[in-house]
Amino acid sequence: MDRRQFLLSGSSLLAAAPFASARAQAGATARVGYIPVIGTAPIFVANGEGWLKEAGISAAFTVFESGPNMIQALASGTIDLYVAGIAPLAVARSRGVDIRVVAATAIAENVFVAAPALAKYFTPGTAPAAAFKAHRAASGKPARLATQPAGSVPNTTLQYWLWEVAKADKADVEVVPMGIDATQQAVLAAAVEGAIVREPALTIIQSRNPGIKLVAGGEELFPGQPGTVVAASGAFVTKNPDAVQKLVNGLVRAADLLVKSPEKAAPHVGAALGKGIVDPALIKQALVSPASKFEIDPRKIIEPARAMQAYQVKLGSLEKELPFDGLFETQYYERAIKNL
Repeated sequence: MDRRQFLLSGSSLLAAAPFASARAQAGATARVGYIPVIGTAPIFVANGEGWLKEAGISAAFTVFESGPNMIQALASGTIDLYVAGIAPLAVARSRGVDIRVVAATAIAENVFVAAPALAKYFTPGTAPAAAFKAHRAASGKPARLATQPAGSVPNTTLQYWLWEVAKADKADVEVVPMGIDATQQAVLAAAVEGAIVREPALTIIQSRNPGIKLVAGGEELFPGQPGTVVAASGAFVTKNPDAVQKLVNGLVRAADLLVKSPEKAAPHVGAALGKGIVDPALIKQALVSPASKFEIDPRKIIEPARAMQAYQVKLGSLEKELPFDGLFETQYYERAIKNL
């Protein structure tokens, strides 16, 4: 399948960049970096419903392949808001980047899928380690598993599941780092045997090939798995505290809409992540998927994020555990729920 065919099939999300909102008449201009996954949906719903504009926030969106890739943009001041995985942010702060998590948006969103060549070994009653071993015995090579770069949430969750939960033999698997778009293409093209994906990729690839099997959900991969967050640069928070509060208020409203009326939220999410290419029905299906768990309360991910960081040290993707002091600013969420 060539690139054009792949895009038309509805499997590429990077066609969504850049996505810009209507300009607010006055207030804060927010340059928003995001990764193209359903976990970012609350900010697009808040934008699409006009709640950001009402709050005086003029937002311009730019897509990135992964959270680690966005850190440079944060460091250079190219973006004001970061909407991606929590894992890279403590590292960014340790390097002098003043970034503050003001809200979560989703949890337990990374899941593991097996392409047909590997999926056939994941039979009822077969342990994952045994399935990987059976694949290598039959094929003569380890299963190639795609995920995002070292230091990202998807990479960390995959490795935690492989080595700590499944107890897989390292000779039976090969972890292959690649971007979100490339991962989707690789799974569909059978260039890899398995992958960590998030919605809407899960729904899209399974609609294209029902033989792709969901093997492990988010909680199975990493207990309490922290996911996507909204973080703001220190400069933006200091200059626009009222805008940050109204942003979080809008995220709370958006999460409620996503849960109660996904059909109303779907067009906003599709406009951002699909740009008219992904079937709206697939976006709606992805919003109600078991892999879509919207959560705005940043307090719920602090301890799981610490646990994830500790595991990154064990993996060697992080030199040492870094302090979370000043990383989470939960007061915006606490005020938002008081005003409901």
